[in-house]
Amino acid sequence: MKTPGPASVASGKFAQDLALLQQEFERCSDVVYRTFALSSGQSGAIVFIEGMVDEKRLEAKVLEPLMGGSARIFAEAAGAPPNVSVWIHADHVKNETDIKAAAESVCKGEAAVLVDGVPSILLVSMQKLDKRAVEEPATEPIIRGPRDGFTENLGVNITLVRRRFGTTDLKVETMKMGRLSQCSLAIVYLDSVVLPEVLKEVRNRLGRIEIDAVLESGYIEELICDNPLSIFPQLLNTERPDRVAGSILEGRVAILVDNTPFALIAPGTFIDTLQATEDYYQNYIVASATRLLRFWLSFSALVFPSIYIAVTTFHQEMIPTSLLLSIASSREAVPFPGIVEALLMEAAFEGLREAGIRLPRPVGQAVSIVGALVIGQAAVQAGVVSAMLVIVVSFTGIASFIFPAYAQGLAIRFLRFPMMLLAATFGLYGLVLGLLAVLIHLAKLRSFGVPYLAPFAPTNASGLKDTAVRAPWWSMVLRPLQTGKVNRRRMKPGMRPGPSKGGNAGG
Repeated sequence: MKTPGPASVASGKFAQDLALLQQEFERCSDVVYRTFALSSGQSGAIVFIEGMVDEKRLEAKVLEPLMGGSARIFAEAAGAPPNVSVWIHADHVKNETDIKAAAESVCKGEAAVLVDGVPSILLVSMQKLDKRAVEEPATEPIIRGPRDGFTENLGVNITLVRRRFGTTDLKVETMKMGRLSQCSLAIVYLDSVVLPEVLKEVRNRLGRIEIDAVLESGYIEELICDNPLSIFPQLLNTERPDRVAGSILEGRVAILVDNTPFALIAPGTFIDTLQATEDYYQNYIVASATRLLRFWLSFSALVFPSIYIAVTTFHQEMIPTSLLLSIASSREAVPFPGIVEALLMEAAFEGLREAGIRLPRPVGQAVSIVGALVIGQAAVQAGVVSAMLVIVVSFTGIASFIFPAYAQGLAIRFLRFPMMLLAATFGLYGLVLGLLAVLIHLAKLRSFGVPYLAPFAPTNASGLKDTAVRAPWWSMVLRPLQTGKVNRRRMKPGMRPGPSKGGNAGG
């Protein structure tokens, strides 16, 4: 811990301490120095940054009590350093003797109070930061379930998680990160469920980060993941407090970062990226069917254009004759081979999607519609691409929107391009080789020691109840083995509902 030098320690001499504080804020025109005189004759000052402090509360809770009670303060002190803090009506008041540390607290929105004769600086929490209201997450909308979502305020986010747990077993460890930003983050977990080795690893990886600033949880995600060269997300990120709560109940660790609504969940597995929070709120049969559809569409998003290219280029015998003739007639006027045609369309589609996201929402929607309807139709009529390929690219684009985890959707979208090149070079053999390479890569991945393909590889029978299909809640008595081995039991066995045996509910 850094020890403050003699020149940076508050001395209790008002003029000297104020001058040192002014040196720290040199060329900072937004810092307000408000001096006042106590009725007992001593001088005082309040230092804060304009716009970050509630000045009305500061006047009522700090300045007026100090000036009104100053005579009693020094009368009661009887020569000893007066305890000024008892006269300040604020929730959080602390003493700070280091001038530099006091200045850094002022930068975070606290007010510094200096009083002549008091050998410390009082830091009063009176922040007036504009906070966004708790709203439904924009990136994870659902039909059934809670509508609250994380905001950019860490305190609000911790509250949203804690209100779902009425137990002291929920632990929240806070720390600062970023040499210049001093960003706050919180590690949240259930003490009786979390894997100790995962928790220790999270602490270690966060503790070794030394960076100027952390502006979003994505900074931390890249700095603590197991394999930084992989395109697949190895931590889950979500805006939903209920998803964080569900993950914590399974023994995972949540990392909440100030100034961002996206929380990180560790460890993350491949199957988690294909599961939506709403799956647990719907009928398990419907949820299972939806998951299977999601699996099929995610596979289609990866390989559908590659299959089209491989079959039309190398394996025409696999296409029914009538369909082959239709495809051939639609490509008759197209001067490019299939791979060039597909790359042009896919690149155009990705460009339109990015433009639709980055532009203002009304303009973005118009660009997407114009791009899809006008440019696609015009390209077919101009003979640049075939109508069949427009159908393939359109279906693939729709399929790529089904990922509950946006980062996983990005990975699949960009893996589609090397798959198309392999299919254009080696046909279906190249496509199979590409899929095998992806599968081997996934099998090698770990997230905080947990295999990325768990519970498929290594296979865990109880874990398979919540994978491609979801078993009913009353049958999922145990937590997933990969994260909940410390405290396996989630609920009491024998909870299957039904009429009581031999009873008659109607009397």
